[in-house]
Amino acid sequence: MRLINLHKANNLDIYSAETATELALPFIEGGISAGFPSPADDFLDLSIDLNKEFIKNKEATFYGRVKGDSMINAGLNNGDLLIIDKSLEPKDGKIAVCFIDGAFTVKRIKIEQDFIWLIAENEKYKPIKVTAENDFVIWGMVTTVIKLV
Repeated sequence: MRLINLHKANNLDIYSAETATELALPFIEGGISAGFPSPADDFLDLSIDLNKEFIKNKEATFYGRVKGDSMINAGLNNGDLLIIDKSLEPKDGKIAVCFIDGAFTVKRIKIEQDFIWLIAENEKYKPIKVTAENDFVIWGMVTTVIKLV
């Protein structure tokens, strides 16, 4: 999978999703034991294509790389790769990539009648109240986090 950088920012880099290629990777369908080891050789003939598994709306899907620590309590760490779907309807309590006053950010959204809150998942950061005075758009909804270890 090739990433094409669309926007580089202090909080989040945005990439387009290249979905034209197929890459069938070995897949252990029965799961991997976190307890006692179990033989898995019988299952390695199966394969999985991550594009087909994680990307539901090709034209509306992008990747973003997390920068910073404002979402660590939600499990989003510096360097993690986000899969973002712009076609999904924003929902209260979900994690979204937002564009506010010229900058991208990833936050949990709290939708109220007259305004929206952008909530960090780290007590070091205060919630951001979005009002009509802000240049603001919910750019896309986070569907998947790919952890870097």
